[in-house]
Amino acid sequence: MNKVRLVLIVHMQITRATDYAVRVTIHLATVPASTRVPGPVLAQAIGAPESFVSKILQQLVQARLVTSQRGMRGGFQLARRAADMSLLEVVEAIEGPTQLNLCLPQGPNCSRKEWCGAHPVWAKAQAALVKVLEKASVAQLAHDSISNLAKLHRVLPVHRVGSNANRRMRTL
Repeated sequence: MNKVRLVLIVHMQITRATDYAVRVTIHLATVPASTRVPGPVLAQAIGAPESFVSKILQQLVQARLVTSQRGMRGGFQLARRAADMSLLEVVEAIEGPTQLNLCLPQGPNCSRKEWCGAHPVWAKAQAALVKVLEKASVAQLAHDSISNLAKLHRVLPVHRVGSNANRRMRTL
């Protein structure tokens, strides 16, 4: 008799939806506060499929991180200042509450947590993750993204090569 063994592999990695939600909020933080950005423009700006971004935007609106307006001048904008919005809020709007292991929430969810040596390690790791994500504001991420992009695309002249009179340009 053949036995079938099911192996569940859990990767500690955010989902594509969360990655796109972070990109959306960062992009919205880079435009003037009164500007509404249409969904298709957001999708193009973050390099994601429009239908997928639409679903993510619905979740961000439901979590009250983003507001939407229909009509000719409609679109999406951050619901509050980017400086007052943490990366943790964006992640949890898509993923739900941060939970590295099933044993971490309060209550009788794991019969081993009273004596398991790994439980305190999981708890410390989760607390550290939450702290880092909580400390990162969407405004700071937007500022860092703009700064990094500017450094990446800075164009500098390079010396003339041989007898070629044309200047060659390079980016850093």
